[in-house]
Amino acid sequence: MIEKSVYENYEIDFSDSYTSDDAYYFIFNDERELYLTDDKTLPSSFENTNTDFKLYIGKYKNKDTFIINTNSDKSFFSLKEVYDIDKDIYLMATRAVLVRDWYIQHQFCGRCATATVLDEKDMMLKCPSCGQMHYPRIAPAIIVAIRKGDELLMAKHSYHENIRYALIAGFVEPGESIEEAVHREVLEEIGIKIKNLKYQKSQSWPFPNSLMLGFTAEYDSGEIKVDGDEILKAKWFKKDEIIRYDSDISISDWLIQSFIDDC
Repeated sequence: MIEKSVYENYEIDFSDSYTSDDAYYFIFNDERELYLTDDKTLPSSFENTNTDFKLYIGKYKNKDTFIINTNSDKSFFSLKEVYDIDKDIYLMATRAVLVRDWYIQHQFCGRCATATVLDEKDMMLKCPSCGQMHYPRIAPAIIVAIRKGDELLMAKHSYHENIRYALIAGFVEPGESIEEAVHREVLEEIGIKIKNLKYQKSQSWPFPNSLMLGFTAEYDSGEIKVDGDEILKAKWFKKDEIIRYDSDISISDWLIQSFIDDC
């Protein structure tokens, strides 16, 4: 998991009409993959072919920075591949891809179908007809490392093809607090109650548009009873029984490592 802030190398700004001769380009295709040059760096120039749009999003490493969406057949990399190639580029790409998604998804007003325009002050697409405002959206989600003595609760998720066991996670529902979401998800998916819930840290997770909020908690009561839908199996693991993930890209790996270190 990357610990540094995106703002160490980035200053926010935005425009759909800005141009520059000295720039970085975050060029995505329709699969949300990022184009890198032959030496696997960001391109500093761009040929204007097969381009859906070009959006200025501020300065990255003191250079003007643009998002472009294209149908080009050049060499593109998934975001997880970018993480392994260059973590600084990946960190900035997590913002760039989410702004790209927002800009694509709100070209027309969801209320009256009128073409939207970029606001002059805020990063917001507004409808010139009905006034509806369309801001970038993220989906808050929780992930929790639950401990019982020297054991960690891990579960087999139905949607994880390549990971045997992982931590409990889920999206926050409308009308509930972050803390309520943790307790609800654990009870719904595993059938147990937890206590001593503590927030640890958060992470932008652009798969596709989450803000992951990491917690630790302790077992309180109940027996493991999985829902059979999202969770297929669950059990307690001692630290030497845990099979680690292939990558440290996620906050989940950080929470597991913290448990191992503490034990």
